[in-house]
Amino acid sequence: MEPGTPKPVDAGECTDLYYLDTGMYDTEEYGAAYVIDDDRPAVVETGIGTNADRILEALDELGIDRDDLGVIAVTHIHLDHAGGAGFLAEACPNADVYVSGAGASHLADPSKLVAGTKAAVGDQWEFYAEPEPIPADRIVEIEDGDVIDLGDHELRVHAAPGHAFHQVVFEDPENDAVFTGDAAGIWIPERERIVETSPPSDFDLEECLADLETLESIDPDVLCYTHFGPRDVGDDLEAALDEYATTLSEWVEDVEETRAELDDEAVVEHFASSTDLGDVWNERKARAEAAMNVKGVLGYLDHRE
Repeated sequence: MEPGTPKPVDAGECTDLYYLDTGMYDTEEYGAAYVIDDDRPAVVETGIGTNADRILEALDELGIDRDDLGVIAVTHIHLDHAGGAGFLAEACPNADVYVSGAGASHLADPSKLVAGTKAAVGDQWEFYAEPEPIPADRIVEIEDGDVIDLGDHELRVHAAPGHAFHQVVFEDPENDAVFTGDAAGIWIPERERIVETSPPSDFDLEECLADLETLESIDPDVLCYTHFGPRDVGDDLEAALDEYATTLSEWVEDVEETRAELDDEAVVEHFASSTDLGDVWNERKARAEAAMNVKGVLGYLDHRE
C-alpha cells in the first residue's frame, strides 16, 4: 500500500477504523499507525517521528480536524511506536497521550530512551527523528484494566509486559479487535507469515508466552499489528497465537544452540547474514532486525542464568 494513504480496516466487521503505512525505515509494510474516527478521535501508535506528517495528513484526508483529535495512544515507549507522539501532541493541542505508567516519564524526558534506542538500533538511528518531549500535563498514565472512552468505541487496556515491561495492548470491543503492539509478533502480509520480535533490553520469553494467553482470553476477531497491518483471525485465533508461540520459542532455542558454538558477536553476524527477509523489506533492514532480535535473546539468556 502507498505510504501515508489511510485505508479502511476491512478485516472482520470493523467500522470507523483506518490504518496507514508510515514508511518506517524507508521500508514498505513494516510500520503502521491506526486512526479511530469517533466522538473523541484517536491515533493508535505513532511511528519513529520522521513519519509524523504522514499521520497528520491522514487525519486531514479523513476529515478529522487536528484540534478535534482527543487521544494519542501508544502500546509502549519504544520509539518505533512512540517516537511520533510528541510531534502529534504539538500539532494536536487537545489530544492527551495515553501510555503505560511504567514508561510515561520517558516520554516527558526522552533522553534515556534515545540513548537506549541508539544502542539497540545502531546505524539505523539515521531513520529516526529526535523525539519531542511531551508536557507532563498532556500525559495520561494507564494500567491494566483501564478504559479510554472514545464514544461508540473504547480502548480497554491489558498489560502485556513480555516484549517490554511497559507494553500494553488495546482492545476495541466494538470492532472485536486488539491493537497488539509487539505482543503477537511481526505479521508479514505478503507472505502470510509471523516472525519474531525480541529486542533488548527487556525481552522475556516466558512473559511473551503469557501475553499470548492474554490475547487468547480477549478472543478478538482482528489483530491490528503495528508491524504490519490488520489480520482477520476469526475462528483461527488460537492457531495464530500458537504459531507465534512456536516461532518465538524455536527462535530462542536456535540462538541458544548457536551460542554454544560461537561467541556472541559471531552469533549476531550468523543470524544477520542468514535472514531470508531481505526481499520483503530490504536487505539492510532485514539484517538489522535480525541482529537486534539476537541481542535481545542473548540478554534474556544471560538474565535467565
